[in-house]
Amino acid sequence: MSELFDAVDALLASRAALPPPTERKRLRAAHGLTIDEVATALKVRRATVSGWESGKTEPRPPERDAYARLLDKLTELYPAAPPAPAAPPAPAEDAAVPTTSVGASAPAEAPTGPKPDAAETTTPVNTQPSAAPVTPVTAAPTAAPRSARTTRPTSATPRRPGAKTAAPAATPVSGTDLRFENGPLAVIDVDPEGAGVAYCTGGLVLDVPAKTLPALVDWTLGEAKLGQPKLSGPGKDADPLLVLTEAACERYGLPASLNEQERLAGRLPEDHKVVKQLARAEWKLTKRGLGPWARIYRPATGSARTCVQLCIPSWQALDTRHWGQAGQLPPAELARVLGLYATRVMTPRGSTAVTGLELMTALHPPTRASEPDADGKRHSEHNPSSLGKDPVDPAPCEAPDGHPVLADLPRFHVRGPAEKLFEEAYDWARPMTDAECTLHHLVGIDVNMAFAAGANGLNVGLGAPTHVKAPAFDPKLPGSWLVDLSHVDLSRVKAGKEWVELDGSLLPSPFTPKGETPAGPAWYATPTVAYAVELGYDVRPLEAYVRYENGRYLDGWYGRLRDAYLATMVDLGVDTDLAPADFLAAMDRYKDRDPQLAIVASAVKATVKGGLGKLRERPRGEGWRPGRPWRALSRPTWRPDIRAAVISRTRVNLHRKIVKHAAFTGQYPVAILSDCVVYASAGPSPLDFLPYREGKPLPGGFKLGINPGLVKHEGTQSVLWGEEVRERFDAPELNLARYIKDGTVTDADNGE
Repeated sequence: MSELFDAVDALLASRAALPPPTERKRLRAAHGLTIDEVATALKVRRATVSGWESGKTEPRPPERDAYARLLDKLTELYPAAPPAPAAPPAPAEDAAVPTTSVGASAPAEAPTGPKPDAAETTTPVNTQPSAAPVTPVTAAPTAAPRSARTTRPTSATPRRPGAKTAAPAATPVSGTDLRFENGPLAVIDVDPEGAGVAYCTGGLVLDVPAKTLPALVDWTLGEAKLGQPKLSGPGKDADPLLVLTEAACERYGLPASLNEQERLAGRLPEDHKVVKQLARAEWKLTKRGLGPWARIYRPATGSARTCVQLCIPSWQALDTRHWGQAGQLPPAELARVLGLYATRVMTPRGSTAVTGLELMTALHPPTRASEPDADGKRHSEHNPSSLGKDPVDPAPCEAPDGHPVLADLPRFHVRGPAEKLFEEAYDWARPMTDAECTLHHLVGIDVNMAFAAGANGLNVGLGAPTHVKAPAFDPKLPGSWLVDLSHVDLSRVKAGKEWVELDGSLLPSPFTPKGETPAGPAWYATPTVAYAVELGYDVRPLEAYVRYENGRYLDGWYGRLRDAYLATMVDLGVDTDLAPADFLAAMDRYKDRDPQLAIVASAVKATVKGGLGKLRERPRGEGWRPGRPWRALSRPTWRPDIRAAVISRTRVNLHRKIVKHAAFTGQYPVAILSDCVVYASAGPSPLDFLPYREGKPLPGGFKLGINPGLVKHEGTQSVLWGEEVRERFDAPELNLARYIKDGTVTDADNGE
């Protein structure tokens, strides 16, 4: 009888109505599932599931039955939100606020973590782009009436409340979630009359009655309606961010700047009066204390979260290398910059490096709710697409010097390539040939968002490594491989299906950052070894540390940062579909069109590099000694193997383009630094040496464009300049890519 019932259930499922494509996508994302995970479970191709979610195709039995069952279960877990009630009519003088249609953010588990310092990393290079359309800036409906007294300031009245006016173009406002209707953050300032005001996204200004920091936290959580919805189904909503100006610091009893001792400590002392005020009000601070980026919280009760984050620009919270002069902007303009970054990336959690790492966790939370048990209760369980809650030790070859897994090594032992994985970006140069010296120009091209492009579609390990002896190489298996690649001859390699002859002496090796040919067995990440096979050579690993639990962990991270960057560049007048000459013209002085948007673009790029650098964060003081753990090792996101895999992939992808270019044109690079490649050229433009034909680039070669993985013009100098610089420093292989942008070389750059 049960077999008959099963047959009837299957028959009903095969005719059951499926949710519309957009709802299918929403349900999958709500549960934190990737397209790959659904495709694997249903035993179909990734493109098949993508077609179902886009509405291009419909599932057929037997996959339709299983897909319908999955969507039914997800609908039970994540029912569609009821339509929001219509907002009452806005006053006649109100104007619609332009905004951008982008997602929101979510924080990671809170209140611990390292100082938000800049990440330790080396910039990698290039990979194939994944173009995506960018949503243009559009107008949003006026928000519903707010509980606090509000205003949108005009230029004549920049701080005091008055009549609402339209916000500047491309200024974000929050979505339809009424819990966070005032946006993700506010810049707190004081007006000339001494009253507190909060500048929010979209040009909104709120009155702030609080006169102490504990009262300000209470007001933020009780009345301000600040924050952002979670990025992933199992995740958590973002905590509100308050940015305090110097005037606000004075109002709330904080110094306008930190003294030398406080700056070195990165926080105010525990006996400071404001720290004591918070303690008396039963508010807690994280381990970083009350510093440039502070988190003020009370322990969570159940699913409720009570936490506010502070950012204090005058305490150097906004690193000028990544945020430019954002910390000097007027409050309303600073709210626009940080608000746009928050809506397109996520609410900042510290430095751009810290935020880049937190974005990974926000998109792949370590836990999720289980299915209901016998009593109907749900429990926390491991989220399969995440790195989990607990850190894992790296393989010995992946561990940086001083790591606890290397504690048994002799104190002054120096590990060589056969003991240490050394996947870094290129720093290579060579002397120019006689023919190149007859040309007039050195032209540098730079890969857009090289780290992000390298992460796109990359399969990385999610769990701990497994040690294997004499394994067969599997290009789909993430890991570290001890293998001899010294036999790879760059003078004869495969490019696609055909063998090509090249001048190997003019090419860097793809296997070492300095471009030197390997001398024997060495440790490499999977993409590097796979490239040796692609070039037409056999590989026989001696041993390996592989990760059988793996997935495309960085795909969502890449996609969000790509979309943020492209949307910002479109706002700056650089579209994704420009012709080569038009693209070069659009990139010329693009930052001058809107300096504030240019700050956002810079911060997005820094988030990519810094976030990946944090995967191998080194000790930062902390009284650390070699062989002892340091703070970053307690994070499940401390994963040097993932960082190595991304850099490996970007480096070999750049080499692939260089080989393709050389085989077609006979031109070879003069210097490479990370994601910048320099060629000798007869003309000053990239179009003078890139082989475009009727506007189309060489397939598999370099292509001009703004998408990640495509290239832009980095700078042009004369060949005479390059020869003079090398002669001045008596360095025929000085890396000219380091100075190609503006041609400035100082004695300090070369150790003089």
